Amino acid sequence: MKDFQNLDRRNALATMVKGGLGLSSVGFVTSACGRSGNASDSQNEMAKAEEVDKKPFLMKLGCQHGGTGKQNLEFLARYGVFNMDGGSPKFIEGVGWDLDDSLAKREACEKYGISLDAYHLPLSSAGVDRVRTPNIMLGKNPERDREIEMIQQMITVAAKTGVRILMYNTILLPILRTHDQLDATRGNSYYRSWNYEQAMAKNEGLTSAGRVDVDEMFERITYFLDRVLPVADEYGIKLANHIADPPTSVNYRGITRWNSPDVFKGIQRFAELYDSPNHGFNLCLGTTAEGLKDPKTEILPIIKWVGERNQIFNIHLRNIKGGFNDFEEVYPDNGDMDFFEIIKALRDVGYNEMVMPDHVPHHEDPASGLQSHAYAFGYIKALMQIVERS
Repeated sequence: MKDFQNLDRRNALATMVKGGLGLSSVGFVTSACGRSGNASDSQNEMAKAEEVDKKPFLMKLGCQHGGTGKQNLEFLARYGVFNMDGGSPKFIEGVGWDLDDSLAKREACEKYGISLDAYHLPLSSAGVDRVRTPNIMLGKNPERDREIEMIQQMITVAAKTGVRILMYNTILLPILRTHDQLDATRGNSYYRSWNYEQAMAKNEGLTSAGRVDVDEMFERITYFLDRVLPVADEYGIKLANHIADPPTSVNYRGITRWNSPDVFKGIQRFAELYDSPNHGFNLCLGTTAEGLKDPKTEILPIIKWVGERNQIFNIHLRNIKGGFNDFEEVYPDNGDMDFFEIIKALRDVGYNEMVMPDHVPHHEDPASGLQSHAYAFGYIKALMQIVERS
């Protein structure tokens, strides 16, 4: 009975603290429950109530740019970035990745206290015309089977290096942008932008991939994952698929992307393909927002749905203005999404991997990229500290 009373008292205290009652009110209730109403006891009870409600903060600030050379590693360490995606080890034609080079990358990172958490597979956002393994998404045999064998070898290299996450893209079209938007109010910064009507006005026609509908896209994705996911499961490597950037209308240049035109439905369809702890997302929130009408409110249920399934393996955090088929990529603080609410949402689903900027605005200063990344690192790190301590 005594334990039940204590539990009930803690619940009451937590409710009152959240409701904004002062110490005097808490003291009155604790006295009515048979305890002394002094301020010290009240503060102790409040601290206990807050501790019960506090959720662990597990995510880390990360980076995927610049590689594992001395200059970039020192840059990251200066700005408090101690987890990274190291890009890719040296490629051996017909084989895969060079293990010795991969181990050297890890050793270079360790000198600066940086954890090499991830690599990028040669299935990138550059599209099939600019990757080493184009036939996987083109669906061409027997070439794609030989490329898949190389991906399987890359998984083993990652495991031997201690790299736990491999990023990849399942796309035919590259990243789509139509123009750079000038913002004179932010020191003449330029924001990479996409407008569907402007793109259609170019009348570029079909790509070399021809016409590919969404079901065919998923067939090619499952052909690939049916053969590489078992290897990832064997070695405990997470395969993190990036959202196709941007989601766009059906049949754009003959191709319907796997997450288009409804980005949330595409995410759900991909997520439910396999029941494996190593099947999930490099969840680019900027790209996801590009497929929404109201990114500020619609992004949070997506984080909750994917996060509660434990399928978020990496977060790209960039902000946009606009939404589906008309947007510009902006600074963290002047877009439509609320990053404070996003960091809280990630904490609430127990997300425990990296949060990193990816695309950043640019300007005419030669150090443009470094400046924008440093600003993004500081902004995200500050929000993390606030959420962790709140």
